[in-house]
Amino acid sequence: LADVWAHPDLLRLNLGVFVLHTVQLSMWVAVPAMLVQAGLTKDHHWQVYLPAVVLSFVAMGGLFAMERRGRLRGALLGAIALVLLVQVGLGALAASGTTPTLWVLGPLMFLFFCGFNALEASQPSLVSRMASAQLRGAALGTYNTLQSLGLFAGGALGGALLQWAGATGLFGATALLCALWLALTWTLQPVGRAPH
Repeated sequence: LADVWAHPDLLRLNLGVFVLHTVQLSMWVAVPAMLVQAGLTKDHHWQVYLPAVVLSFVAMGGLFAMERRGRLRGALLGAIALVLLVQVGLGALAASGTTPTLWVLGPLMFLFFCGFNALEASQPSLVSRMASAQLRGAALGTYNTLQSLGLFAGGALGGALLQWAGATGLFGATALLCALWLALTWTLQPVGRAPH
């Protein structure tokens, strides 16, 4: 485990999955209420989530195309930037004091799932590729543990921030986390897939 934590790029990926799931669960503390404010009852939220998720899977073809062209680092940083952009957009919407609309929330959900799904697909694969054979098990175990801890932190942080600072403060904090994550990941040099 000491060797896993001493590996700079593995550390960046581990911190990345922690932030990703912290942000994901934090935002889901506030997003359902915003959808209700936009006029969509809770039992109809799938009408926003399902198209956003399905279309984001289609858009993931771009990630695989970039990876084949040796641009995985750009795809990874772009996905983090998308998650950051969504947090800024949701924060601006909450701060505006206007009633959110589905025409704004729908595209923001699509962009979030594009970034989220790209990161969910690429980060564990990178951990597996970047860890040496003798570290691979410990590296993947550490990665999965930090993913679970991120979910816990996101629920706790999201609930606390929504209560103490409102949706604006919550999305401000998630945007800050994403910005720090983007800065920490900037120097990551991902390893591409081995040629077949």
